[in-house]
Amino acid sequence: MVVGDLALELDTVVIGAGPGGYVAAIRAAQMGQKVAVIEREYIGGVCLNVGCIPSKALINAGHRYQEAKNSSQFGVITKDVSLDWSLTQKWKDDKVVKTLTSGVEMLLKKNKVQIIRGEAFFNDTHQLRVINGDEAQSYTFKNAILATGSRPIEIPGFKFGGRILDSTGALNLPEVPKKLVVIGGGYIGTELAGVFANLGTDLTILEGLPSILAAFDKDMVKLVEDNFKSKDVNIVTSAMAKSVQETENGVKVTYEVDGKTEVVEADYVLVTVGRRPNTDDLGLESARVKVGDRGLVEVDNQGRTSQKHIFAIGDIVAGPPLAHKASYEAKVAAEAISGKNVAVDYVAIPAVCFTDPELASVGMTEKEAKAVGVSVKVSKFPFGGNGRALSLNQTEGFVRLVTEKESGLVLGGQVAGVGASDIIAEIALAVEARMNIEDLSLTIHAHPTLSETIMDASELSLGLPIHI
Repeated sequence: MVVGDLALELDTVVIGAGPGGYVAAIRAAQMGQKVAVIEREYIGGVCLNVGCIPSKALINAGHRYQEAKNSSQFGVITKDVSLDWSLTQKWKDDKVVKTLTSGVEMLLKKNKVQIIRGEAFFNDTHQLRVINGDEAQSYTFKNAILATGSRPIEIPGFKFGGRILDSTGALNLPEVPKKLVVIGGGYIGTELAGVFANLGTDLTILEGLPSILAAFDKDMVKLVEDNFKSKDVNIVTSAMAKSVQETENGVKVTYEVDGKTEVVEADYVLVTVGRRPNTDDLGLESARVKVGDRGLVEVDNQGRTSQKHIFAIGDIVAGPPLAHKASYEAKVAAEAISGKNVAVDYVAIPAVCFTDPELASVGMTEKEAKAVGVSVKVSKFPFGGNGRALSLNQTEGFVRLVTEKESGLVLGGQVAGVGASDIIAEIALAVEARMNIEDLSLTIHAHPTLSETIMDASELSLGLPIHI
């Protein structure tokens, strides 16, 4: 039974300890604030525990399995390659996830951040209550940063549980399914589909839009589609999932495409159609914090809500639900509380999808630039012209730079291919620092490296290509 209590005083309180929350707490502490962070479930949040980190671990395991099976072209002959899924999951949980989450907890303690376990609810604009089981404690606060993240969207007829999986369930399956249906061909769906395709699962992807990975340019997406097809993955676009029937050993998924009703059977169905902000159970009405129709908190360019001492960051505010966006906004909010003259600037937020091959984009695309009347020049350099990519036997893909035609200002870029998730950082820096194309071409890049593709693309833009 929860009983009444006397409120304790806090200076800055952060609700949520994910990539937004723990970064906000640490930065606020570094700025001299006395900080407490409230977390109801995972230190490190969804990303570190059941999201971006464990999924990348399993993606790596899938790549290792494929390499072990298909290395004869390098003269490396393997026999009887097998997968011990229980060991894969143990490595993911013990060596990757626990290492990172325990590290985050250590960093919080090192910066003297108080960790409060439980679920927070606002009583009014300066007080909240934390409930942890049968215990409860009220706190008053001077400033608050909301970083409560998001959760998977559940679609009608596909209630999570049993053989109907959300992303968390897919990452923790007790076995590699023989057959899997994935509903939703966005970032999460394609990444997890890639994991199981590499491990031998018979896969079907159902996507409601005309293409998977609709946020990326078509020539980038085609590379992923071709890779999926080489692994016999069935991609069905413009398809609407209607219902699912659980059987003794699997599921039957009914969907509609081109006016026809189809049924596909599998061991499990994974639903990845987006995420919903966790703002509905915080008592934000009591805090008089304005929330929009889609559950997103309204904020200014410092993350301030309608209550000037309450900030919101990450998946619960407008913009792409990316961990690095949350961490960036966290630093701005923490520094704003300390009186720093800071503001968010989203001009160079990279977006990365860890498919096969990897896709990455930052800044403006050619289409986006033309839509706002900017005259652009586009240079595209293939990985097939890069010595390092050739030595890795991964020559599919390209680097593309989008520059302002007259000044050569780097407006954006895309990378599709091996190492795209790392290569994009140089383009992001160029966009953020307002560099021009000559800045990139005059930068000496080590040889042989994948990063040379940036230099080659910039030289191509200048009309002075060497390797094409």
